[in-house]
Amino acid sequence: MSLYRELWSQLPIPALLVTGDDTVQELNLAAEQFLGISAKVILGQPIWNYLRGEELLPAGLERARATSRPIVISQITTHGRTTAPQTCAVHLCPMTGAEGQIMILLIAHETLGGRFGETAPLSAAHSAIGMAEMLAHEIKNPLAGITGAAQFLSLSLPAEDLEMTDLIVEESKRIVSLLDQVEQFGDVTPPSCAFVNIHDVLDRAARSAVFGFAGDIQIHKTYDPSLPEVWADADQMVQVFLNLVKNACEALGPEGKVTIRTFYDPSLRLPLPDGTGRRLPLHVEIIDNGPGLPKALANHVFEPFVTTKNNGKGLGLALVSKIIAQHRAWISVASQPGHTIFRVSLSVHNESRS
Repeated sequence: MSLYRELWSQLPIPALLVTGDDTVQELNLAAEQFLGISAKVILGQPIWNYLRGEELLPAGLERARATSRPIVISQITTHGRTTAPQTCAVHLCPMTGAEGQIMILLIAHETLGGRFGETAPLSAAHSAIGMAEMLAHEIKNPLAGITGAAQFLSLSLPAEDLEMTDLIVEESKRIVSLLDQVEQFGDVTPPSCAFVNIHDVLDRAARSAVFGFAGDIQIHKTYDPSLPEVWADADQMVQVFLNLVKNACEALGPEGKVTIRTFYDPSLRLPLPDGTGRRLPLHVEIIDNGPGLPKALANHVFEPFVTTKNNGKGLGLALVSKIIAQHRAWISVASQPGHTIFRVSLSVHNESRS
């Protein structure tokens, strides 16, 4: 084996070489692992049969080919046909002397963080969470006094003047509710996991929705009765699915419908820092027929304070994402007008025993 062939094979970054018609000519071992498929299968096949992601990726490839200049897409979500999505920096490099050929380098943001020092930003993030938690606690104390004073004052006011004290009490309670959610982000207590029946969890969430906010919205259940138990914290999972169902219901009109679907698919693996993959074969989908997510927000719905609702706080889905991450599970969203799917993928194994 030549030196260059050896370097190509051992390159720790997924690398592929595609021809002018977008078929795969070469790929290294890291690319096989990233795509979840062997070179024997993919060589000579169209790259887009196996590399999935945002439309920006094929558009960037065409632009690099047309201009004969390298292009870097600094942040894009991409994945293989059976592997979990990852946020990557993608380098598209036209090959000199080989018309139409492009080398694709896929550098996961986890890799970039490991090389260029992600510790400081993470430490800063934890400090910010701690500060937010402390402020939330301190703000609650005077709010309790304000609420009590307004309620006491209302006892001596005529009925026509009660509107203002009622407003003070109502807004104070709303702020306390917001602070309660902020405090939950500072809770780093690990989930109390056990083997649970996911359908029991979903039924609890659906029942709370029906008696709470769902109103006349139809909630349909399409369960796979053969599913094994999942390794999860049942109470936290109820919170996750109640948030997702609530999010779906709030997006719907009078003809709205929410479907809760479960199924088993062993092909999804969550990449781990040690290069292995955690299998997540049990999937729960919350599907609604609402207007869909705005494209500008679709990739940011799990970030704090991002919301499409006029009076929304933007913390519900961020808290869902936090719980899912603590379970080492996966959540994704696909949305178009009339069809939005939030999918949660869970493990059926107890990692502490495996």
